[in-house]
Amino acid sequence: MSEARQSFYPDDAEIDAFYAGTSHRAGDIFRCRYLPDEDAWRFCLWAPDATSVSVVGDFNDWAPEAHPMGRYRGLWIGVIAEAKQGDNYKFRVEGADGEVVLKADPYALHAETPPGTASKVWEIGGYAWDDAAWIEQRDAADILTEPVAIYELHLGSWRVKDGYEFPSIRELAPELAAYVKDMGFTHVELMPINEFPFDGSWGYQVTGFFAVTSRFGTPQDYQYFVDYLHACGIGVIVDWVPAHFPRDSHGLAHFDGTWLYEPADSLLREHPEWGTYAFDYARYEVVSFLVSSALDLVEHYHIDGIRVDAVSSMLYLDYGRHPGSVTNDEGGNVDAAAVNFIKALNSTLKAAHPGVMTIAEEATSYEGVTRSVDEGGLGFTFKWSMGFMHDTLDFMASDPYFRHGAHDKMTFAMSYAFSEHFILPYSHDEVVHGKASMISKMFGDYLDKFAELKTLYAWLIGHPGKKLMFMGAEFAQFIEWDYHKQLDWFLLDYDTHADMQRWVRALNALYCENRALHANDQDWNGFQWLNVDDRANSVFAFRRTDKTSSVVCVYNFSPQDFAAYDVALPEPGRLTLLLASTEEGVAREVTAQDRELNGLPYRATLVVPKNTALFYDYQIADIAPAPSSGTLDACDRMRPLTSDAD
Repeated sequence: MSEARQSFYPDDAEIDAFYAGTSHRAGDIFRCRYLPDEDAWRFCLWAPDATSVSVVGDFNDWAPEAHPMGRYRGLWIGVIAEAKQGDNYKFRVEGADGEVVLKADPYALHAETPPGTASKVWEIGGYAWDDAAWIEQRDAADILTEPVAIYELHLGSWRVKDGYEFPSIRELAPELAAYVKDMGFTHVELMPINEFPFDGSWGYQVTGFFAVTSRFGTPQDYQYFVDYLHACGIGVIVDWVPAHFPRDSHGLAHFDGTWLYEPADSLLREHPEWGTYAFDYARYEVVSFLVSSALDLVEHYHIDGIRVDAVSSMLYLDYGRHPGSVTNDEGGNVDAAAVNFIKALNSTLKAAHPGVMTIAEEATSYEGVTRSVDEGGLGFTFKWSMGFMHDTLDFMASDPYFRHGAHDKMTFAMSYAFSEHFILPYSHDEVVHGKASMISKMFGDYLDKFAELKTLYAWLIGHPGKKLMFMGAEFAQFIEWDYHKQLDWFLLDYDTHADMQRWVRALNALYCENRALHANDQDWNGFQWLNVDDRANSVFAFRRTDKTSSVVCVYNFSPQDFAAYDVALPEPGRLTLLLASTEEGVAREVTAQDRELNGLPYRATLVVPKNTALFYDYQIADIAPAPSSGTLDACDRMRPLTSDAD
């Protein structure tokens, strides 16, 4: 095949955009696709330094000489009439280093089920979507003011039918949708679904950035899954991993006998913590590849959000290395090329699909992660608050009698709560590798652990920020998550676990139904500390507000009952109980007293049992305050919950 332009070649303008790093749909250039006019399938590959490339597969008995490809503008192109939907294939690449390697198609839509590593001849069309109303509503909404309660899950270990090696995502859709809807979650977040070779990576070491893993079904099965969840009012978020890729010989590594997708500089090429290769974000073709991968997920599968994994490892040149060992031209450690790539990614997705969230897993103090690109930020919609997660779990692991020393771990997150738009995650990372399950992290005996976890989950719901919980945490699975097997659903036969599940369901309902708890996570107008300095008793109270409603949230993280605990209030009014993790003895209604506390002019005296969370609707009104007994002082308000007769 000569360099002369053939009718079935990709459009030259598209190729120009690919080389300029501005192609948003590079899959249209490179994807194996059926050409009706040719009655054949076109194959296209970027491997500029290869000396020869041929397509081998089921259609030619994997014979290397059967279908050689020709060059055009640095691309390799071939047309094969014998290919058919579902055939396995690879590219036989003779590299610049003289090595011959069989490579999977980087742009393939579908792949052989592992341990097989071939790509599949596949067309994406054929599925009739029925979610136009969902997409229209999503794109018109302001997600910052909407409730977002995410159920994070690993498809391979949520529920698996007997006799199945992997669950079918098409069969999973009705069961998962019913469960998530019943539990009151607004979104599911799937751990990476792009094709990956090693089950133990959980999908975080990707070889097929345009293919959904065939473990759970075909591309059309994934489309059915998303469409079904949309019909049930549930959004779908997908983890996506543009930070690194594995060294597997069939993948992107050393693709054409050169460092094509990864940096040529060995100091920048390898992630020392993971044994993987980084992407070269300074190479325009790599930027086109990655941005197109993300847009493909959105446009082919109608997903509602992309959570970008390991953003910190992308931003910093010395990530995982000795600090300062690699620097930029100014002597700093920020990778300017990675920053530009991230901005391009977020700008592209925002422009094409304004309702699609982009979420950063970013654990440093890098400024402006969720600030708009126009204002100098990275442009993400949300950032995971790793500090909130680590601090609160550290607090809960401590002995309650010594929690006064860890008091600030519960309050510190409010010092930066409005610096970014945060998601508060209790994620899969915290229940693996010896870190213990959520219930096992709690202090105390069996029943104490359940009471404490219920109170912690209530803290999650009350605190500013969107919410995320990993599967199994909602019913207090005792063992760490194991990707080899499904969750321990049998635990729901035990009252304590069933009660935890009911509590999470009730918290999600409270969160979604009360605008005060979700409509303003952005500034201090939506949050007010009421009781923040009670280190001796580990009791906290704050107020969440929006324009029309107000909720008072009270938390007792101690093993001490309080029969009369005073909570400061800013205005006269009445508290009406909305939800309590322990209801015994708890007052249903309390009227504010005209007595100053914590610098605020009013107070309410509440019964606050040990290890308990209380949520009260706060109706502010110009009413006469309830008469005060005049007997409560700073000590009286913390009386133990026992009668005088005792």
